[in-house]
Amino acid sequence: MSKAAGKLKSIKKGVEKITHTTKLKTNIPAGMAAAGPPLGPMLGQRAINIAAFCKDFNTRTADMKEGIPLPCRISVNSDRSYNLVIHSPPAAFLLKQAAGIQRGAMSAGREVAGMITLKHLYEIAAIKIQDPPNALLTMQQMCEMLVGIARTCGIKIVRELKAEDYAAFLEERRAVVEAQRRELQEKREAKMLRTG
Repeated sequence: MSKAAGKLKSIKKGVEKITHTTKLKTNIPAGMAAAGPPLGPMLGQRAINIAAFCKDFNTRTADMKEGIPLPCRISVNSDRSYNLVIHSPPAAFLLKQAAGIQRGAMSAGREVAGMITLKHLYEIAAIKIQDPPNALLTMQQMCEMLVGIARTCGIKIVRELKAEDYAAFLEERRAVVEAQRRELQEKREAKMLRTG
């Protein structure tokens, strides 16, 4: 019995440690990684040095505009080191930025929240195709995927767009968004009165 136990110990020493934790997927604002929630507890659960991670992330994203959401994939090694892969901003974020809007349509398909040109779509596709999950997609497939995302955001894709026409559209849209915001606030207040 003691011989078998000795063999088992020697085998255990020779085997490398295997990491069983899943890859952490989260969005972190560029240059704004902080030790507080929600990031701190997620890193702490995986035994990552939080202060070192925040410093590393913030230096790697220092050249970007602060606050842009960046999808990150973090895998932890057995020695508590980590591999950090930072993707480009989410497609919906880029589409809304190109359209010059803060939020998408409340009822996609029935209202247009903003517009972009085919050139905008192609430029966003060129950015997003560089992300590792999209590496096997063709440019056409990437564009088709972005068309679907734009549709769900209520963003219309047009061939040409004159600046003055679009400025007038955005001005009209501002009134619609304000009315929707008021309606949502009234619904919230009505719900609070019912539950109170």
